[in-house]
Amino acid sequence: MSDRRVAAMPVRDCGEDLVDVRSHGLHVDDRKYDAAGAWAHARQGVLTRLLHAQSVLPVGVALLFIEGFRPPALQKEYFESYSAKLARANPLWPPAELRTAASRFVSPPEIAPHSAGAAVDVTLVDHQGRELDMGTRVNASPEESDGACYTDAPNLSARARTNRATLGSALSTAGLINYGTEWWHWSFGDRYWALQTQQPAALYGPVELP
Repeated sequence: MSDRRVAAMPVRDCGEDLVDVRSHGLHVDDRKYDAAGAWAHARQGVLTRLLHAQSVLPVGVALLFIEGFRPPALQKEYFESYSAKLARANPLWPPAELRTAASRFVSPPEIAPHSAGAAVDVTLVDHQGRELDMGTRVNASPEESDGACYTDAPNLSARARTNRATLGSALSTAGLINYGTEWWHWSFGDRYWALQTQQPAALYGPVELP
C-alpha cells in the first residue's frame, strides 16, 4: 500500500451504498464489533461477490466475515498505533522507511480499502462453525507470525496451504483480489484493486456510515 501508484490512482465513486452483511446469509464474527455496526458493512458490490464466493466453496465449508467497513478515524488510529509500535522497536529508522514498513500491514488512512467499504477480512469455518487452520490467526502481524501472515508464505503446513488455496480460489473467482501481506484481506473496487487489475479508476472512495 506504500506504492505511490496506489495513492495516485483516481477515484470515481460509483455511489453504491454500504450494506449490512448480517442480513444476507453470511456468517459474521463479532470480534470487531462496534456499537454502530460499522464492522459488518461493505459496499453492495463487495457483498454480491462474497455471496458468489460462498456459493462455490466445498460442501461443509463457509466464509466467516470478520471485518468490513472501517471508519476513516479508526483507520487513522490503527495506522498511527502500528507506526508507533514499529518506531519503538526500530528507533533508527527514518520516517520514510517507517511509513513503508507500517503500510505493509496497515493501510495509510487516505487510501485504506476498508474505509471505502471495499475490503473485507475473512476466513473459513467448517459446518460446526469452527475456524479452519490457515497458518496464523486473522490479523497476525508479520512480527508476530514470523511472516506467515503473507499469503504465499513458505513456512506453512500442508493443511494451512490447502485451506488458503480454497479461500483464494473462491474469492478470486468472485472477482476480489488479495493483499499479499495478509491472507485474510480481500477487496474489490478500491485503489489497490484498480492498480492490480489495470482499471482506469477506483470505484469506491472513503465513505462514512449514513
